[in-house]
Amino acid sequence: MKKLISIMLVFVLSTVMLCACGSEGTGDSDKASVTAKVIDIDLTEEEYAFGVDKSQPELLEQVNEFVKEIKENGTLDAICDKYFGDGEPEAVVSAKRDNSKDQLIVATNAAFEPFEYTEGDNYYGIDMEIAKLLAEKLGKELVIENMEFDAVCLSVGQQKCDIAMAGLTIKPDREEYVAFSESYYSASQRLIVRSDDTTFDECKDADSVVALLNELTEADSIGVQAGTTGQFYVEGDADWEFDGLPATCKTYKNGSLAVQDMLNGNIKYVIIDAAPAAAITSAINEMQ
Repeated sequence: MKKLISIMLVFVLSTVMLCACGSEGTGDSDKASVTAKVIDIDLTEEEYAFGVDKSQPELLEQVNEFVKEIKENGTLDAICDKYFGDGEPEAVVSAKRDNSKDQLIVATNAAFEPFEYTEGDNYYGIDMEIAKLLAEKLGKELVIENMEFDAVCLSVGQQKCDIAMAGLTIKPDREEYVAFSESYYSASQRLIVRSDDTTFDECKDADSVVALLNELTEADSIGVQAGTTGQFYVEGDADWEFDGLPATCKTYKNGSLAVQDMLNGNIKYVIIDAAPAAAITSAINEMQ
């Protein structure tokens, strides 16, 4: 009898443990299934351009001619297709800075995929491939200086670099440091949320998204890449007539860190440029 009872107890305990393990596995699965999604509505309209050293007006003319050329002959579309279509991104190699050589010194922040990013020692991105072609057009050796985004225009303004190529939106305060080229890309800001957040599912336009964002409070945090349009949008900016949002703005070195922090539950949303938003969420979701 005792042997029978012992066998029954072992069976019950085993069943409980299996159920417990099953429950834990489901919980982990649910957690893993939470990814990031982009709300497919443009919150802003803006233009990207290159920021040229003001003391080099001839370089500005050359850049403008080059931008016009690659837009008209299809080169720009072909480059963009490598990152938005089925083309193959091309590695761009930076030479070492050498004042004895004729070099084009490009300032960038290589954490803004698909416009500029790194893989190993190589640079990739729309801006980087344009930089390579521009240097070849000018007969110069390409040098890429990777730095914090806030320093990109400043470095050109201080004549430490020739040109800023970093997904730069044309903005009056940046014109204090650089002379902007003709625009080469139309951009916008978009909102990133967790995949289990249904708040904006019924929104049809920017006004409906903004109306919901304006219901936030200081207790809610929105992540942005420091120094970018996203920060100006959340905090408010008179030059762009951005009213700002009632949420707390939290800055990050790059958008990937912001999205990951959102998925970890530390901030509510992320606002960043549309193309990087798509690239970042895709990359992070693949790893979830």
